[in-house]
Amino acid sequence: MSTKLPWDWYDGTIPANVAIHDEAYVETSFSFHLYRSEADVGVRYARGAHTYLGTMFDVGPRGRVRLGEYALVHGARIICDDRVEIGDHAMLSWNVVVMDAYRVPRDAARRRELVRRLPEATPRALAPDGNARAVIIESNAWIGFDACVLPGVTVGRGSIVGARSVVRDDVPPYTVVTGNPARVIRTLEPPA
Repeated sequence: MSTKLPWDWYDGTIPANVAIHDEAYVETSFSFHLYRSEADVGVRYARGAHTYLGTMFDVGPRGRVRLGEYALVHGARIICDDRVEIGDHAMLSWNVVVMDAYRVPRDAARRRELVRRLPEATPRALAPDGNARAVIIESNAWIGFDACVLPGVTVGRGSIVGARSVVRDDVPPYTVVTGNPARVIRTLEPPA
């Protein structure tokens, strides 16, 4: 059964296959406007997980997203056709894009044809291309605003991704990366 949020400005509902812990928070059901997951649980919010205004779950039919305990997502776009995991105490700033699939072919002629057919498609969305690769953002990671995390990437525990960075390779635990493409600029001391 779909759920309506009593405080919501948007006249929508939370889909029935979204599991939200009693101590988690969803600011608006508009976050699920692009949600199409048919998985038993397409999005799971652990205890204390929060999503705020501007967060969008663009989740395809087989997509599954997990938000760890006290994970905070503020205005990020999560594009998921397979699996995206956001660890405990991780933070995603506004305009972050996390994507486990590109959804368009690399070949320009095939892309043009796909875009030409899109206006007649139902739903009017790009279909998964079957090449999704899971994205894992481990515990205590922090992704700065406007950053993009590409398919197949793991952002290690306790790492920081600088604002406007494009992350195409795994980020080792307890490091700071920045740039396009993101590169390690510093290592951090793990907690004792």
